[in-house]
Amino acid sequence: MAMCSSPCSSSSLKRFLSPSSFNDHDHDHQETSLPRRICVPPVDFSAAENLEISAKEGCFDHIFNTKKSESTLSIVVVGASGDLASTKIFRTLFALFYEDRLPENFTIFGYARTVMTSEELRNLISRTLTCRIGQREKCNDKIERFLKRCFYRSGQYSSEEHFSELDSKLKEKEVGRLSNRLLYLAIPPNVTVDAVRCDRRRASSENGWTRVIVEKPFGQDLESSREFTIDIKQYLFEDQIFRTDRQGCGLFQFDDYGIICDVMQNHLLQLLALFAMESPVSLDPEDIRDKKVLRSMRPVELEDVGLGQYNSHVDSIAPTFTAATVFVDNSRWDGVPFMLIAGKALQSNSAEIRVQFRHVPGNLYNRKLGTDLDKTVNELVILVLPDEAMYLKINSKVPGLGLRLDQTDLNLLYISRCTPGGIPDAYESKLLDTIEGDRRSFVRGDELDAAYEVFTPLLKELARKKVALELYSCGSSGPAAGVHYLAAKHNVHYRDYL
Repeated sequence: MAMCSSPCSSSSLKRFLSPSSFNDHDHDHQETSLPRRICVPPVDFSAAENLEISAKEGCFDHIFNTKKSESTLSIVVVGASGDLASTKIFRTLFALFYEDRLPENFTIFGYARTVMTSEELRNLISRTLTCRIGQREKCNDKIERFLKRCFYRSGQYSSEEHFSELDSKLKEKEVGRLSNRLLYLAIPPNVTVDAVRCDRRRASSENGWTRVIVEKPFGQDLESSREFTIDIKQYLFEDQIFRTDRQGCGLFQFDDYGIICDVMQNHLLQLLALFAMESPVSLDPEDIRDKKVLRSMRPVELEDVGLGQYNSHVDSIAPTFTAATVFVDNSRWDGVPFMLIAGKALQSNSAEIRVQFRHVPGNLYNRKLGTDLDKTVNELVILVLPDEAMYLKINSKVPGLGLRLDQTDLNLLYISRCTPGGIPDAYESKLLDTIEGDRRSFVRGDELDAAYEVFTPLLKELARKKVALELYSCGSSGPAAGVHYLAAKHNVHYRDYL
């Protein structure tokens, strides 16, 4: 099928290309047959996976050769009056603006149920805006210029009429340019699908791309996750959906999900998948995501789990600490235990990957030479939080006369090697990747299914058996008995973990 753009009505094709049109049972809107000639408005053709398009030379020049100055980006923060938006999203957008990483023509709209004016929104977010390195040159000027790009529109998340009004306000700012639109959903999951539906039908870009950032949680188990995915894909193609982790946000109640769904099944499992992945054939996002080992992971069994709860949280049945051993059933990692540990109210707030190397058989050094080598291991440690770093813990000779070994750290602290601008926040990277259409660091739908398959059997067993949780004190290193037993079972050296 060859298609070429022409300046005619786009209403029929917009419906034809809509994901919901493929399973729409409303006979008032269904086409009885495909038209002989289809008029194609400029759309996100990467989303039309099932269409074979051969364009004549110059047919799509107005799409693919559009100058940056002739296009505009509209960023809509849905849930703009909430904590996540005010403390994270707007600060992140300003950081990108400060570093000149946003397009030349952009507009930011806050949208929420709270009745508020644009000026009130600017006052709200101005209290959180800071430059990355103190008050650098022209910082205040940049803040003022950024705030002038911010506007607000109140409305219900399930009202197509209100989203239509939002669409009109966006078009006023886009002033006829090729419009790209980014929707950031900082709202609870129970209203996410409604917001996506209303945006798709009333506020999607008519001549550019539309992308949607969806914050987790994406469900509580495999079934609810799949239901959520089916619901949202009525209105969006997979490559329009950018699923992301939320960090340090109290938007949702932790008791509803627990540490397993809240941290382990999402964040830690993705770190494991990236660390253990095979080499991709290219840096293309799909090639990278295809090489993750999620589908090779064995479902976690109850005997390989340690659970805890801090002592002031005893009114809840949700674990606040979990240690789980995961196995990857492929040729490279066969028999190697991956121990995932996550907890709340611990003595330190950190995220790290530790790779412990096995002892070399036939050790020539004995305990008289210094450190007991049977109780220490060589380790590669990758720190994610609070400071990005990598270091290698090795047993090496102590300088001086004689022969004595001790453990030494060879370290690389990234902040000491980076530019004066500092290391970008994770939200900055995610937002910039979304604007540029880079999906490498986002979770694909089949990845989400595979991740839930690892933990859903465990979650059901925990609920059925009502497993007792080991108590631990706030500010401690977590429960002692269960996690140390699990570490010893799999010969993992645990003492330096927390």
